[in-house]
Amino acid sequence: MTTVKVFNGFANIAQKFKNYNWLYSVIIGACFLPFVSPSIALFFGLILSILGIKHENIHKYTSKTLQASIVLMGFGMSLNEVITASKHGFIETIFSVISVMLLGILLGKLFKVEKNISLLIATGTAICGGSAIAAVAPILNSKNYQNSFALIVVFTLNAVALFLFPMIGHYFGLSQETFGNWAAIAIHDTSSVVGAGATYGEKALQIATTVKLIRALWIIPLSLVIAFLNKNGEKKSIKFPWFILLFVIAIVFTNIFPNFQTSYAHFSWLGKRGMVIALFLIGSNITISEIKKSGPRSFALGIILWAVIAVGSLFFLTR
Repeated sequence: MTTVKVFNGFANIAQKFKNYNWLYSVIIGACFLPFVSPSIALFFGLILSILGIKHENIHKYTSKTLQASIVLMGFGMSLNEVITASKHGFIETIFSVISVMLLGILLGKLFKVEKNISLLIATGTAICGGSAIAAVAPILNSKNYQNSFALIVVFTLNAVALFLFPMIGHYFGLSQETFGNWAAIAIHDTSSVVGAGATYGEKALQIATTVKLIRALWIIPLSLVIAFLNKNGEKKSIKFPWFILLFVIAIVFTNIFPNFQTSYAHFSWLGKRGMVIALFLIGSNITISEIKKSGPRSFALGIILWAVIAVGSLFFLTR
């Protein structure tokens, strides 16, 4: 009875604050404070979601916040370091994308998961989470519930990865370089890759972001392949991730005009804080009811794919 009363008490509190959008404003403002880490922001978002405290329309800005933050962080990166990370991460990226896609299709058939859901989860795992799913969904002509299933699986595992990966990295004593590459290859969504990298260290953040964005470029060729193989055969438009091009332009700009380092540092700081805000918004939009609706087979598929790429890439990078 006591437990029920406590739960009802929380429910009553949640109901009172349910329409208080100012609470989101307060937490977003707190995200600019240095002690609010990406993992803390995500945790606060999850708490609001569990309590049923939703903002009326702020979640539609999540993707734009994420992309703008990535572009701004480009002003804080060295062109030479980016080129070095790109060379080291290219082969691993090719191998991981092809392996995950093939394994996802095979496991989807084994678990009898719907074809579109299998392809969406595999695409999100292989490339860049929600962005890849959003790009491929119109090509597959997938239904809303199929897109939701794939997104929920990917976002839930992203939330786990954001907490778990830094702990594993410290446990095994991974270097900043190794962790950055591992996070970029094994974590789905760009926001969680950057969040995990930021939690682990500055060097890990730079490498993780760069390698992850190289991986994100695979949206284009993979979308073309899926469009070609799709039996429906209709020509579909492919969304080019323009924020990646702007990210590269920001890095090149700082290299050509090095005299504005103070301003670049401010832009980079704003990008990092914006990433914290994006993670808060992502966490606040994940609900327990949606997770339950996704079905055990879809989650089993996503978890196995994630485990295989995480363990396999870690072994490859540390061997």
